[in-house]
Order: sequence, then C-alpha cells, then structure tokens
Amino acid sequence: SLRGALLRWDWADEAVAPPSPIIPPKRSKASSEQVVPDPRGPGGPAQTPPVFIRKMRNAAVGTGCDIRLKVTVAGDPQPSLYWYHNDDLLNMENQEYGGLWIRDCKPSDAGLYTCIANNHLGEARSSAVLAVLDLGPDWTKPKNFSFSLGLNDDDC
Repeated sequence: SLRGALLRWDWADEAVAPPSPIIPPKRSKASSEQVVPDPRGPGGPAQTPPVFIRKMRNAAVGTGCDIRLKVTVAGDPQPSLYWYHNDDLLNMENQEYGGLWIRDCKPSDAGLYTCIANNHLGEARSSAVLAVLDLGPDWTKPKNFSFSLGLNDDDC
C-alpha cells in the first residue's frame, strides 16, 4: 500500500512513489483490496490549476534597502506569474521565478503588491503590503545589518 509512503513531485514528469518489489508500478492495493488509480490518469500527468503553496506576507523595509517578495506556486502546466505594484504590471526581466526583488527601496515603492499565477486551468492571486520606512538622513547602515517583517528576504 502507499499509505505512509512519501511521494515526490518531479516537475518534469510525474508524482513518483518509492520503488517496491511487491507493488507493480502505476497501481497498488489498499487494505480493502481496492485498486488505487494511477494519479497520472490514462493520458499522462494530471493537470491542475495554480495554487499558492506559500503566499506573500506584509513586510517593512528601510529606505535604501533591498527586499525580495517570495511566493511558491504549484500547478500543471507550470503557471505564468505576473507581478503588480498598486495595479501596475511590473517588468519581470532578470527576476527569478517566484520572487520579486525590489532594490534600493524608496517611499514610492511602498504599497500593495500582487502576484497573479495562471495557466489554462485557472488563476490564483496573492497580495501583500510593503511599507518603506524612512530611517532619516543621519542613519547609517551597520555592517551586516538586516531585519525582517514577514517571510521575505531583505538585505539592508
């Protein structure tokens, strides 16, 4: 039986159960002798709409600091991600999938950030507020200083 077995998701292929010499591939018998259907279905991997595994969190950062807003998204086919700041679509050149770096933060960077994930099966959204704190002209960044509010990476 697959009960208690860990499943690994291989993005290139399919959900894979650990090999077993007793259980033939693509199906197993549950304790009630019912056949567990292949999760891939008869035509290949099951396709799913986007879902946020990890959503954005509200965050605060000091002026002049960098911050990365992060999400983790599942879906098949892999969803396209679109990032917005106060309803304006952002240019995502040179950004990694699932992350939005905001460099040298200014007060104008504060506001509502939204990530929209979509594929042909649906759409999901995650939003968070970013506050940019004015630390004043006399503030100097200590060496290796960082702070975090929310689940984001920042470098200040």
